Amino acid sequence: MYELIILSLLSRATFHGYLIAKIINDVVGPYTKISNGRLYPLLAKLEHDGLINFAEEPSVEQTKTRPVQSYQITEQGRQRFYQLMMDVSSNPGDYQRIFNYKTAMFDMIPFSDRIKLIDHYTNYCYNQIYHIKTEKADMEANAEIRMTQAPVDRIIEMMAHRLQQWELEHEWALHLREVELARHGEGQPDPHPTK
Repeated sequence: MYELIILSLLSRATFHGYLIAKIINDVVGPYTKISNGRLYPLLAKLEHDGLINFAEEPSVEQTKTRPVQSYQITEQGRQRFYQLMMDVSSNPGDYQRIFNYKTAMFDMIPFSDRIKLIDHYTNYCYNQIYHIKTEKADMEANAEIRMTQAPVDRIIEMMAHRLQQWELEHEWALHLREVELARHGEGQPDPHPTK
């Protein structure tokens, strides 16, 4: 997730580490934070892998008191960013959160890829809904489990809550698809017509 966010930022401009950390923490916060102990080794790894390098030009934000080392993306980094954007199989347990971050970067991939990602996510939401409905119905019908009435009722209430959350997420994904189709139909230019 952090790699995706860093590469997306550097696809837009050069940034120094402090500003990268601030933006990441603004995006993922308030309870998830990236520490310098995690950020700088990741930046070093991305640089070692040839995905980013040190910028020759000043970053978006330079301090007046001392030079700040800024980073920029390489062509290999742009390819890796695209690969991460299109990845729908890694981290299935965190996919909801990852997909939400990806939507903020949709302007950086072709229209057809945006639709593929939305369609995949819509199906992901549907599978979550189906699973919860099925398990909830099984639990409600299972007499052995019902013998311990109080805990089961609480579990069923929690499942009903999760079901509502996923139904809302599914509706949002369908709406997102409509918005993308409308933007495309209105002739808004596709920043990446082919990939």
